[in-house]
Amino acid sequence: MRDGIQLARRDRAVVALVTEAFWQQGDLVALSNGMPDVPRLRLPHPVAGTGASAMAALAADLAPRLIGVLRGEASPDNPAHSPDDATDATDAPGAVGAPVEPDQAQARSEADTTLLAASDESEALELLHDLACTDGFPVIVPTRERVERLVVATGLDGSIDLGIMGPLGSATTIESVAVNAVMAGCLPDHMPIVVAGLRALLRPEFDLSEVQSTTHSVSPLVVVNGPVPAACGVASGFGALGPGHRANASIGRALRLCMINIGGARPGVSDMALLGHPGKFSMCLAEAEAESPWEPLSVAVGFEPSDSVVTVVGVEAPHSVVFVDDADDPDSAYRLLRAVAAVIATTGSNNAFFRVGSAAVLLNPEHAQVLARAGLGRREVQVELQRLATNRRGRLQSLNPMFVPRGDPDDEIHAIASPDHILVAVAGGGGLYSSVFPSWGAGAHACPILHERIETDQACELPARSSVGDAG
Repeated sequence: MRDGIQLARRDRAVVALVTEAFWQQGDLVALSNGMPDVPRLRLPHPVAGTGASAMAALAADLAPRLIGVLRGEASPDNPAHSPDDATDATDAPGAVGAPVEPDQAQARSEADTTLLAASDESEALELLHDLACTDGFPVIVPTRERVERLVVATGLDGSIDLGIMGPLGSATTIESVAVNAVMAGCLPDHMPIVVAGLRALLRPEFDLSEVQSTTHSVSPLVVVNGPVPAACGVASGFGALGPGHRANASIGRALRLCMINIGGARPGVSDMALLGHPGKFSMCLAEAEAESPWEPLSVAVGFEPSDSVVTVVGVEAPHSVVFVDDADDPDSAYRLLRAVAAVIATTGSNNAFFRVGSAAVLLNPEHAQVLARAGLGRREVQVELQRLATNRRGRLQSLNPMFVPRGDPDDEIHAIASPDHILVAVAGGGGLYSSVFPSWGAGAHACPILHERIETDQACELPARSSVGDAG
């Protein structure tokens, strides 16, 4: 659908072919792009993998319909819309970025801010669930007082727009971010990290509209460095991506709720992830700088040691890497590297077959020490992992021949194109297990690793330490 819209904007005659399972997503994409009348034909689902004879029959049925629509002699399968319909996508349930006032008599609009009515917080919570404004879990009701408290914590005016968030195409204002951060359970101290994370997600290179819309389970992994995460309790050790860490859970959840309520990601409508994974609720942690044998990740990529930095990359769920060190084995470090590289190149991932995209490697502190003991720094680890993460062409062709170019079956095919595309950080408790996060890599920019400085110099006194923080 997006390709059809881009061609239509160039005044090309176009008909988008959309399968039944993606028809609602096509509606949303067309409306949010202000082009609801780009003609579409509805195809059965699935099309891919149905076999040559089925594809030939579909083509024979489709060709005359397609030609007829292009010539204006036949009608497409999507109805014509009025000009006003181009804005309907922003009126969809859940497309809100405004406080809920429990004691309001009725919903109203003030200065482009929608206030929802509810008699008490219990009713407000059910209303938010009914409007699909939650991630499925209960949320903190975003009253005006609570929202204003988090807006103040950013040091920015609530009307400031961080950027347009897709696929819905809504403005990411500081107030709308604060609404979702309240719902996620954020404290004022968390807001600079949330804002920096959103700045990274909204950069064109992240391809957020595509990340939100793909059938892959890609989701932002957020790694935080510097003084700020330590000050507000972002965990880096045991279970850092699991339950029990409020800052980790709330910050990552705030980003996800923004993606739902501002970006319009709805399962089966715009977010087409076939299964998803728990990391789509929240996937945020700090690097274990004190336990790492290397300089912090943020310093390694060019920031000052005093800077606090968010690193974001779109990945799938973590894959475990088990490894037992032997200090008497001179090959121990390279055994670890081979074990990690094998998981990076796992033949179930997009990296292996499309040979693009990034991968994140979170080494537990003991595994990082094994590599450092062998004289390997972070950069050397990246270089070696890229070199070792390969599959033989014949192996890949035996699994998914459509994805693999022809060539010598014994060719070694790299899963990652460059060492720069491997994020290496230290996190978790010490022990047997580290983790690898393959990526999607199918967007225009192939899931790059992005870094964003956390702005703390523009913030006023933290509400948690002033009279502003007494609300709620």
